[in-house]
Amino acid sequence: MYSGYYYAPAPMQVNWAFQRSDDAVVQMIQQSIQGERNDEVFYDFLIKLAPTLQEQEVITGIRNDERKHRQMFRTLYTQLTGRAPSVAEEPAELLPDSYIPGLEQALLGELKAFEKYRKIYLHINPQYRDWIFEIMTDEIKHASYYNWLYAKNK
Repeated sequence: MYSGYYYAPAPMQVNWAFQRSDDAVVQMIQQSIQGERNDEVFYDFLIKLAPTLQEQEVITGIRNDERKHRQMFRTLYTQLTGRAPSVAEEPAELLPDSYIPGLEQALLGELKAFEKYRKIYLHINPQYRDWIFEIMTDEIKHASYYNWLYAKNK
């Protein structure tokens, strides 16, 4: 007799509107390289505004993760295309007038980055998903830190 404890997941529904070509994934990775560079420059500025050594150290750790992500995306790009990425060094985005607005901007930026990386994760070759997963979890961790810094200073 069959027990009622068997679990059979429903088949995954594929939304073809969200399927991405390899070219689109490569383009999102190239944009991510620039985005991580912009974050690095922005966080360098935010470190200077941080009122305590502890806050400076937290933001420095986040900035260092952004550098790591940029290198990971560069490596992914090279592995997927066979060539080095060509990313222009653009000036930093609008810098905040003060620390609190900077924390808000950083928090929202980390959450937006997570959303973009989730799209990459869903459409990249599965052999690269662990890399993207590591970056995604770092972005959520960063958002948590920025939320803590914001609450602490508000």
